[in-house]
Amino acid sequence: MASDRVTKEGKLIVFSAPSGTGKSTVARLVMERLGCLGFSVSATTRAMRSGEQDGIDYHFLSRDAFEKKISEGGFIEHEFFFGNYYGTLLDKTRESVDAGKHLLFDLDVKGALNLKKIFGDGALLVFLKPPSMEELAGRLMGRDSEGPEALKVRLERAAMELSHADQFDYVVVNDDLDSTVDAVATRISHFLTQS
Repeated sequence: MASDRVTKEGKLIVFSAPSGTGKSTVARLVMERLGCLGFSVSATTRAMRSGEQDGIDYHFLSRDAFEKKISEGGFIEHEFFFGNYYGTLLDKTRESVDAGKHLLFDLDVKGALNLKKIFGDGALLVFLKPPSMEELAGRLMGRDSEGPEALKVRLERAAMELSHADQFDYVVVNDDLDSTVDAVATRISHFLTQS
């Protein structure tokens, strides 16, 4: 019977963390472990690169189309940097939720809090903290990819992001990768099985 096949709504998991906290690594390992999460595909106005596919790597939009969607409230969050727009499409996210798909997002604090405002209890906000600001500075300096001014900006942004950690559903200090992945995967599994 069709009525017996009611699709549960998908749930949304958002990772936020200061740069250098290990967010991408933790997210990738949690996705591999759980096996039931898709990754949110962002929209951009930048040119498609060789090997990229529309809808897989990004949703590629013209600048006019992107700005029209901004004016219509079509984004959960968006930013403009290095001459291009990037953002999370509200309609694509709703489509995934309606189809019963669980998605993982990598968003900044502002984007995460806005997604939670829109989707409420259907979203779990996970914030990864560094063991300390000193440890974070060491990790960023170890990347050897930025000068002192860029490092200063990243650390100032990290302090701002850390000041919002108490607004997240789950906060974990990433001082040991394996235990962090275990803790986050367990919390997400619990969230996904709640009705």
